[in-house]
Amino acid sequence: MKLSKNVQYYGKDESLPEQIDLKAGPLNLFYEAGDLRYIKYGDKEIIRRIYVAVRDRNWDTVKPVLSNVKMDIKDDSFIITYTVNNIQSDIDFCWQGKIIGKANGTITFSMDGEARSTFWRNRIGFCILHPMEYASTECKIEHVDGTIEQTTFPKFIAPQLIINDKPSPVEPFSNMRALVYQVKPNLLAEVRFEGENFEMEDQRNWTDASFKTYGTPLRKPSPVEVEIGTKISQNFSLTLKNQDHELKSFEANDELIFLIKEKVIRKLPKIGLDEASHDYPLNEKELERLKVLNLSHQRINLNLYDSNYEAKFDQSSKDANKLGINLEVALFLSNDAESELMAFLELLEKIKPPILTWLIFHKEEITTSKKWILLARKYLQKYDHNIKIGSGTNVLFTDLNRSTASFEDMDLVCYSINPQVHAFDNLSLIETLSAQPETVKSARQFSNNKFIAVSPITLKMRFNPFATSPETELKSNQLPSQVDVRQMSLFGAGWTVGSLKYLCESEAHSLTYYETTGWRGVMETQYGSPIPEKFYSFKESVFPLYHVFADVGEFADGEIISTSSSNPLKINGLAINKEGQIRIILANLVSEVQQLTVKNLGSSVNIRHLNESNIEEAMKSPETFRAQNFKKHVTANGSLKLELLPYAIVCIDSTK
Repeated sequence: MKLSKNVQYYGKDESLPEQIDLKAGPLNLFYEAGDLRYIKYGDKEIIRRIYVAVRDRNWDTVKPVLSNVKMDIKDDSFIITYTVNNIQSDIDFCWQGKIIGKANGTITFSMDGEARSTFWRNRIGFCILHPMEYASTECKIEHVDGTIEQTTFPKFIAPQLIINDKPSPVEPFSNMRALVYQVKPNLLAEVRFEGENFEMEDQRNWTDASFKTYGTPLRKPSPVEVEIGTKISQNFSLTLKNQDHELKSFEANDELIFLIKEKVIRKLPKIGLDEASHDYPLNEKELERLKVLNLSHQRINLNLYDSNYEAKFDQSSKDANKLGINLEVALFLSNDAESELMAFLELLEKIKPPILTWLIFHKEEITTSKKWILLARKYLQKYDHNIKIGSGTNVLFTDLNRSTASFEDMDLVCYSINPQVHAFDNLSLIETLSAQPETVKSARQFSNNKFIAVSPITLKMRFNPFATSPETELKSNQLPSQVDVRQMSLFGAGWTVGSLKYLCESEAHSLTYYETTGWRGVMETQYGSPIPEKFYSFKESVFPLYHVFADVGEFADGEIISTSSSNPLKINGLAINKEGQIRIILANLVSEVQQLTVKNLGSSVNIRHLNESNIEEAMKSPETFRAQNFKKHVTANGSLKLELLPYAIVCIDSTK
């Protein structure tokens, strides 16, 4: 089997949607598949995205299918119209979209829809994303009753509290008719809404790098039955309000620069992998390949209320000893926790496993209550009182942020991350990367600077704790909801580079990623993909992201050096210093060839590329790929020009 370029790039043998550049007077933006993205005035982003979402009773997004797209695009204005069908299961909703951009910098967006079936929904309507860079920025709210309120976007991540069993918006960003905020000195942006009662949530809770304004307040009942024939219409507008100066157009600066700074930020955090969710044990070849990664730990998940966990724990302990690593043990308790912990302590004394951290959860709780943490501490400290005992949530940061957990009883606070709660396209996943450290910053703030363990970090949500109906039974050729085909691709490797860059630069204590093997892991099993026509991989191969962890692992115990990218949505990476040797791992995060300049290198560097030219060799024979010598390049006073193929990864070694 030969992988097509698109499969190599992002795991699917299909093309990405076209991005069409637009101008509305002084504003630059682009249109993509019915959405507006990156509305900018010069280098200042005003709105990240405007789109219409149809969310079913489980908060799943119904995929839009566009037709009858018509465009009238001029140098400084545009009109776009189209039809959208949102069809999934019993949902059949059709709407007409119209987007107008005027030469004076005004943008309007309307949707007029009708239900062609009777179905249940949680939301239908506009979502407007304001970049998270507006945190702490002053703004003005016009409420639906006409009152005006001055406030600021929240600095730390605002919790989405549960009030009367319903999630709440960020206060006072509710009952909004309009929102005005400062873009630049003397330049304001006014966004106005019609057709629904709009409010805002802090999407950094889910690592979306934005504040989202949306219709249908969360306090209203949901899900709601929509009867056939129901009409839904909404309108959005953006207007610039300038004071003291004339609006002008800017040409985009496309120069890409990646700068390695002198400042050492911190020690590289502890990095590990989660155990495989399938039933195949690690074989000797897999263990040897995992050893190359030089990991700190492996997470294992033990249900102490299930008597079958003992053999699994024993095998995991043996594997950890073979790998020379420790275990991050997630213990799930029931109401019979005391007897469960007593039996577990006996097993600990028998097996003597190498333990990094205990993570304490209760099978019926989203965030763990104080009594379970104290009870676990009572028994686990008898084994080794030096091992950190952590808790928080096995779900997402937002669940931790809205909880009233007793952090003083923990040595360490934990939560998981995945980038696909609200959006699923490549670009949206890349956007989430810069928001990941915001969760660490906020968690340290409200936990009084406890150690933070982000565990696990995955491409897809592992389970939906808030679903109101069971998952639909899978068809024989249907991928599980937890599996993302991009796991085996160059895109998956690039996303991992970005995640490591931001989380390693944060104050996280430890990071646990993905799984060891299988289609949610860093390598394929000896049996290959269960659905090879949907998830492309080679038996006994590794995925490109395996090499990212191997490149980082070779510099384990090193120090993170500060870096910056002139366009982190296109090019990003991290730098590690170890004993005077600096390793830079860069990723091209987009589907186009990128020319960039890397600055502040030594006089010469050694470089290895991972891209479409050698990806299959790197997957099938990782040992051969990693044994190849890096190619030497001479820099021009510490600067080096590079060409990166689509979604390519480049590893650079430099001596200062």
